Amino acid sequence: MAPKKYTPKYPLVWQKDDFFIEIFCSIPNIATGILLSTESSNFIIDPGDGILRDLNKTLNPEDILKITDIFISHGHHDHIGGVWSLLTYLSVMKKKTVLNIYFPKGCVEMESIYTAFNQVYGNELTYKINLVRISSSKPFRRKSVKITPFFVNHKEPGSKKGETFAVPSLGFKFIYNKKAITYGGDTAYCKSLAEMSENADLAILEAGAEFKEETELHMTMEQAVEIGESAKEYFLVHVPE
Repeated sequence: MAPKKYTPKYPLVWQKDDFFIEIFCSIPNIATGILLSTESSNFIIDPGDGILRDLNKTLNPEDILKITDIFISHGHHDHIGGVWSLLTYLSVMKKKTVLNIYFPKGCVEMESIYTAFNQVYGNELTYKINLVRISSSKPFRRKSVKITPFFVNHKEPGSKKGETFAVPSLGFKFIYNKKAITYGGDTAYCKSLAEMSENADLAILEAGAEFKEETELHMTMEQAVEIGESAKEYFLVHVPE
């Protein structure tokens, strides 16, 4: 049975050898921020507001400049609110290597941020930004990590009572040295997340539903625990305060 009340204690840290992940926070309507690293790579997942502050608590400036890839699950402000400040910092600190940003095709928020940022800083940017619009679940590799994006079922309320509409949303599975981390982003219960979480070494699962009733917007605590128990270990995140 799921606990009646559960409050994550951030940061949440998990490490197996040199496969490391730190969840700085994941609070609905406020911010999410995650660092995933190996011996040869530094990835950011869902850079919400405060990501730059949190990175500076964990990494030195030289390691922040080595960030090669940003993975965005969807365009809500609590998942991408820190993109602008992070991109600016990397330029101010004279990053020279390419930065790849992966996000679901149709994510207008990321497109808008990039367009505005390029208009303001494009002439003085010290590094190249490569936008990768994800439209399939085809796996790819970055450094020594295999990444499989997958579509999840995240919706938000419409203007009319009871109305919802789909938000372009992804989860990601990261495999390194035969260890797997699944991150579901924001989603209602869906088959893709359940399949990607099964037997994962770590599953990071949102339990963002405000009530116990099943919803199209977020998973309930019970649903998140059910999926989590199919993995070897799991973190519950994005829990309403």
